Amino acid sequence: MPALTDLLSYGSFFLVFSTVFAVIVLGLNLQWGYTGLFNVGVAGFVAVGAYTSALLTTPEAAGRVAGLGWPVALGWAGAMAASALAGLLVGLAALRLRHDYLAITTFGIAVCVQLVALNAQWLTGGPFGVQFIPRPLQGWLGTGLPWTLGYLALSVGLLAVAYLALERLVASPWGRVLRAIREEEDAASSLGKHAFAFRLQSFVIGCALMGLGGAMYAHFVGFIAPEDFLPILTFQLWAMLIVGGSGNNRGAILGSYLVWGFWALSGGLLRGLVPQAEQARAAALQVMLIGVLIAVMLLWRPRGLLGENAAVSRHAGGPDAAAAKP
Repeated sequence: MPALTDLLSYGSFFLVFSTVFAVIVLGLNLQWGYTGLFNVGVAGFVAVGAYTSALLTTPEAAGRVAGLGWPVALGWAGAMAASALAGLLVGLAALRLRHDYLAITTFGIAVCVQLVALNAQWLTGGPFGVQFIPRPLQGWLGTGLPWTLGYLALSVGLLAVAYLALERLVASPWGRVLRAIREEEDAASSLGKHAFAFRLQSFVIGCALMGLGGAMYAHFVGFIAPEDFLPILTFQLWAMLIVGGSGNNRGAILGSYLVWGFWALSGGLLRGLVPQAEQARAAALQVMLIGVLIAVMLLWRPRGLLGENAAVSRHAGGPDAAAAKP
């Protein structure tokens, strides 16, 4: 049944990409949704993770340094470590800035990372990118649909681990401090909480997840190039978080699947309706449609489809407080 096989192939391909984006958006949600850090340089940290894992695991290549041939698992661990280190360095320099100033700084850093990837041909392959990135499980599952389904299962497993770990973190006292700093930093500091240290920890962990997502992307497609990490990627990831709902990890995951589905569906429709000569304009129209989707969501459900659950403090003399007493 070729039609069923094609449907399964496309569906699994779509779900792998959505799952990879969900891992990245979980990191962004930790930074923005729980800590209020306006990171507009997500694509840069994704690129660091993708290139790190690719360079650690690929075989040697002429004209390019690295190619260590490490196992994929070590490449992914290295990607998380490299992105976390990049987040640490950026955080130490920039996290004392606020809101739009932090956004401008992180955006500039992401552009610098993309330009380094484009011009450092001795390291990244320059515009030719990194090829022959190994694909895990291929030795057992072969190629085609069986491998795609296997990679999907692996990706979903990693997403589940990331989700459960973050749920434990944000429900712990550490997570409550993050929300307190987000809402009223001065009050949290007056209680002895080192706001900068907590913001830095949140930023580094979020960047590590972005690096993991970049590595998962690289090993799925088998080839990466600088144009994979343009600012439009950051725009897509922010759209996923806004639609799903910041401050809620389930919302971040839901938004990733929905927005990527909307992106794929709108792209397919535009390719079918717009003449070949106008495809470049159709791509711009696709971005505009995502912008319209964001605007509609902000007007209809400002907190997203699954926004953060509001925590209402019990009044000291209210009935809830009395009922809560032993």
